[in-house]
Amino acid sequence: MEVKTSLLDNMIGVGDMVLLEPLSEDSFLENLKKRFEHNEIYTYIGSVVISMNPYRSLPIYTPEKVEEYRNRNFYELSPHIYALADEAYRSLRDQDKDQCILITGESGAGKTEASKLVMSYVAAVCGKGQEVNKVKEQLLQSNPVLEAFGNAKTVRNDNSSRFGKYMDIEFDFKGDPLGGVISNYLLEKSRVVKQPRGERNFHIFYQLLSGASDETLKKLKLDRDFSKYNYLSLDSASVSGVDDAANFRTVRNAMQIVGFMEDEVQSVLQLVAAVLKLGNIEFKPESRSNGLDESRVKDKNDLKEMCELLGIEQSVLERAFSYRTVEAKSEKVSTTLNVAQAYYARDALAKNLYSRLFSWLVTRINESIKAQAKTRHKVMGVLDIYGFEIFEDNSFEQFIINYCNEKLQQIFIELTLREEQEEYIREGIEWTNIEYFNNAVICDLIENNKNGILAMLDEECLRPGTVTDETFLDKLNMICAQHQHFESRLSKNSKFLTDHSLPHNCFRIQHYAGKVLYRAEGFVDKNNDLLYRDLSQAMYKANHGLIKQLFPEGSPAKINLKRPPTAGYQFKASVGTLMRNLQTKNPNYIRCIKPNDKKSSHIFTESLVCHQVRYLGLMENVRVRRAGYAFRQAYEPCLERYKMLCKKTWPHWKGPARKGVEVLMSDLKVPAEEYAYGRSKIFIRNPKTLFFLEERRRQCLQDLATLIQKIYRGWKCRRQFLLMKKSQVVVAAWYRRYAQQKKYLKIKHATTVMQSFARGWQARKLLRQLKHQKRCEEAATTIAAYWHGTQVRREYRKFFRANAGKKIYNFTVQRIIQKYFLNLKKNLPSMSPVDKSWPSRPYSFLDGVHAELRRIFHLWRCKKYRSQFTEEKKAVYEEKLEASTLFKDKKALYPSSVSQSFKGDYLEINKNPKYQKLHSAVDEKVLLADTVSKINRANGKGSPRIFLLTKKSVVLADQKSGQVKASVPLLDLASVSVSTQNDGFFALKLKEGSSSAVKGDFLLSSERLIEIITKLYRLSATNADRVPLNVDISDEFLVQFKNDKVCVKFIQGSPRNGSGASCKRKNNRLLEVSVPSTA
Repeated sequence: MEVKTSLLDNMIGVGDMVLLEPLSEDSFLENLKKRFEHNEIYTYIGSVVISMNPYRSLPIYTPEKVEEYRNRNFYELSPHIYALADEAYRSLRDQDKDQCILITGESGAGKTEASKLVMSYVAAVCGKGQEVNKVKEQLLQSNPVLEAFGNAKTVRNDNSSRFGKYMDIEFDFKGDPLGGVISNYLLEKSRVVKQPRGERNFHIFYQLLSGASDETLKKLKLDRDFSKYNYLSLDSASVSGVDDAANFRTVRNAMQIVGFMEDEVQSVLQLVAAVLKLGNIEFKPESRSNGLDESRVKDKNDLKEMCELLGIEQSVLERAFSYRTVEAKSEKVSTTLNVAQAYYARDALAKNLYSRLFSWLVTRINESIKAQAKTRHKVMGVLDIYGFEIFEDNSFEQFIINYCNEKLQQIFIELTLREEQEEYIREGIEWTNIEYFNNAVICDLIENNKNGILAMLDEECLRPGTVTDETFLDKLNMICAQHQHFESRLSKNSKFLTDHSLPHNCFRIQHYAGKVLYRAEGFVDKNNDLLYRDLSQAMYKANHGLIKQLFPEGSPAKINLKRPPTAGYQFKASVGTLMRNLQTKNPNYIRCIKPNDKKSSHIFTESLVCHQVRYLGLMENVRVRRAGYAFRQAYEPCLERYKMLCKKTWPHWKGPARKGVEVLMSDLKVPAEEYAYGRSKIFIRNPKTLFFLEERRRQCLQDLATLIQKIYRGWKCRRQFLLMKKSQVVVAAWYRRYAQQKKYLKIKHATTVMQSFARGWQARKLLRQLKHQKRCEEAATTIAAYWHGTQVRREYRKFFRANAGKKIYNFTVQRIIQKYFLNLKKNLPSMSPVDKSWPSRPYSFLDGVHAELRRIFHLWRCKKYRSQFTEEKKAVYEEKLEASTLFKDKKALYPSSVSQSFKGDYLEINKNPKYQKLHSAVDEKVLLADTVSKINRANGKGSPRIFLLTKKSVVLADQKSGQVKASVPLLDLASVSVSTQNDGFFALKLKEGSSSAVKGDFLLSSERLIEIITKLYRLSATNADRVPLNVDISDEFLVQFKNDKVCVKFIQGSPRNGSGASCKRKNNRLLEVSVPSTA
């Protein structure tokens, strides 16, 4: 049976802050610290997950953990981000409810990693299949691409997201992913041209310069040295633990998986290189005749290279940096730009180019990962957006980021209260109105269409006349002075006139998370986000497909004299769309907190964490959750957990679960006002009541454990006793058997000894009698023999003395010869003719007989051996004998040929289809077929030839084609010449005047020289019409080549290649054969 671990079991601190008692900011922080120090980085506030950044890897994200949290109740196991992801996924799959997961927190708190964990968990638990896996891989691989172009190293985080991201993952009815849609919010494009000290530009710039190949950098006209680019900060160019080159390869691979074509990747890299080149363009002033300064490009090399990358005419872009054209109705006015304005235009172009490239990347990724089916999809949204920001110097970016967080806090409170109210109504519990701080008044201060700060900023940007940050601040002081959440030194509110913490050029807003001081400088310019029309038109003229898509307003056919919408207006509209999207989904919250600013894994800075707890509104969240009933649980798990506290419900309750819980609570005498019964859950008002139940359960578990131990120990002891008793009986039985067996064997042995002694005495007595009888008989026989001998000797003494010597001699010789033959019969050698052993002679007078018998035995043995030969084998041995006669002790090659059988047809001419044509050309039976080398007299090199020997002729044929090159009748052969060395060269000398002698003699080389010459000799010897072939064995002989005679000389030495003999032409009359010497 599976054992489940509850959230309340083995708790370190309190796993759910709703149960924290007493509830205060100090106890809240102490609980977080205690859990963080024990590596418990996740804590609940009801259904909200608080995630502490551990700044190190923890073994809590393994596949085993995924399976552990899969299909489990949210509160069933200890707090984990997987529990929230599983709850959201199951609600989407089983209840058909669209979900959204909102991840908030400040930079470095781990928002990006949390979103990756959620997506990886969903990818792990959803369905499998080739198409599904492809979609999952594309969704996961979109992260590295967006991180490379949208993340940067900051003082707080080495991989800080500098944009907001919302991804809608679409699922089918089975819960398998179909695709997704990504929305991005407010890329921090000012980072492209300037980075704060200790921070870097976006990752992609460093990854490209570190990881691209030399060939790619050459095409992009880039250098690996970061210091050559003005837009890259040098003090933090390298980050410890970050491999930019490896990350670049990861990004390239991810773009390929997502679906980017190779030409699209190259276009993106060209734009990134163009931004770097753009930062290196510098300007110098040039005075004109009217007294005004005009900007000019200092060094045009970077401008030229950038124009070549983007396909822009250099003169067009150079003019756009020097002049600005202003159109009003039908009039055009061209004004010059000074150096400051030129630098502004350059930076504005770089920011717009990179920002639009990033937006195009998001659009392109959406095209690849969007769902293909047109049916309705289930949707899970994941929002990873910047947290509330309070810096020493807060500007326009922090203002709109904090505005977004105000809207998220507003929807968070509304959705949390709505979720609580819906659950109370669903369970039939009376709803009590909860008082809480409604930050709608702050949102209205910022976004009101008439008097809101964003509306006044837009109005100030659009009005004619001189517009500065000071005029904008004056307008705020005039309209928002009386607002309770707005503070300014120059406002009409007198209480801030002497507030020296509030500078004159700043204003302060009291957000839900605290007061934030904003510097008005730069608000107007950043809200305008102005890009001169001349630069847009220059970009549109580029001979680069992607550039034309990024700057459509530069098209002459789409000239619009209206000002483009401001940055604040665009962000307000996108936030409004996001809020409406989130309100249609069931929300799930992850609040990320960083424990310290040092990125250390063991430091908990209470002041920093307290600040984040405040601006995330976590205490407010706990109070809202605890305003009614702090804890609720379904009847079945509640009864299962606490049933041992009541005798009526323990160990098994057979009725409905609710009835069992009612009996349990009544028996425990819990006050009625401390709990309420819903339709499917019990609601507990105060955490003290829950801890009371937990304490009683802990005591009861201890009692049950003691009882179980007692019963178990008694059972174990009785089992041990019975086992020992059974063992004793078995041991006793075996011992008695052994003792009786030993006693029996002892008696048996004694009986055997007595029997053997008795039988021995009887046998000895009988033996003495038989010996006495035998001695008596032998004595009588001996006496009789002696008596008869005496009588015979007396009678024949005269005859015996005359012939005794001769007879004794003859008898002795006969006995010696008889013994010799019997001994020879026993010790005859084996029947092998090569066995030279022979028994030694016993007497010297048998020398002649001994040698003759050895000769006769050997001849008889050889005859027996020969009688076993077949005709073919007899012929082979005759050839071997002939070879011995010809070459033994004459040719060094002969000993190695003795063990080799003479096969004859080595090429299998009759069977091999390759030589069918050659076989048909030869009418006679082939006696020998082998491959030889024909020596060329010009250079001494050999050419492979097929050598055929028949009864009447020698045939030489081409090895490849099988065509007959020469046919020499045996009658035309005069002699054969060979050397005495260990080589295979031989010369076939032809008779002078014969028809075959026209081309001269043949100098050939073969490994089977002994067999070839032996067969030639035997054929000539068996032919009655001619004289036997002469075999000349000499280390120097003459060979007739057409009209010239050449001397072939054999010497010992090292061959030129390999280990065989080699032939070399020394001059017109000498061929020298080098034969390796034998050790």
